[in-house]
Amino acid sequence: MENKTVAFCTLGCKVNQYETNGMIQEFKESGYEIVEFDKKADVYVVNTCTVTNMADRKSRQMLRKVKELNPKAILAAVGCYAQVSKEELEEIPEIDLILGTNKKKDLLEYVNKMLEDRENLNFSIKMEEDITDVLHCEEYVDFGDVTFTEKTRAVIKVQDGCDRFCSYCIIPYARGHIRSRNPESVVSEITKIAKSGIKEVVITGIHLASYGREFKNEYRLIDLLEDINKINGIERIRLRFT
Repeated sequence: MENKTVAFCTLGCKVNQYETNGMIQEFKESGYEIVEFDKKADVYVVNTCTVTNMADRKSRQMLRKVKELNPKAILAAVGCYAQVSKEELEEIPEIDLILGTNKKKDLLEYVNKMLEDRENLNFSIKMEEDITDVLHCEEYVDFGDVTFTEKTRAVIKVQDGCDRFCSYCIIPYARGHIRSRNPESVVSEITKIAKSGIKEVVITGIHLASYGREFKNEYRLIDLLEDINKINGIERIRLRFT
């Protein structure tokens, strides 16, 4: 398969931006060229948000406009809105692939298979979807070392999910229960980022204050921050609560 182009649109929080960076890195390492979202591409990915009705509407608008740029492109809807409103997205005929929040790591595999099927068998792609029940997911989905960033500061996701279940908030149903990233993985990623010259990191999560709550060794957010502070080259640490 010859080199293909892929464009990403990220809606919502810093966690989504981090996960988009992880997906971009995987596509780049696989030989894809990354292009702006308003340019013609072979693949378009919308990393959706669902915090408000306005976020839902924005997600639908971005999804519907893609095929105007390239009717033959593969269009993937991933993330929170896809997780909780799969039925609504199924009514948008332009969408080829719907993946929930825990399946972003598998996006490249799905896209490669769809492109190969289309090229080899020459038939129209049927919509595919993979939405797991995030409320029963206990493991943190780790992208590994994400060193891709377009800015002088790097966003680092260390936690996912929320256990508050506030009556007005849909986030636990979109993201699941709290799950914390292994601290060794966080330190490894930031160490590589520091070696590339980036001096500032933004630590983020869905409910960041819950980091480490499920760990049995009493390792908490303050312990992680102290370990990050020891990394040579990192001069500033910010916290971003979503």
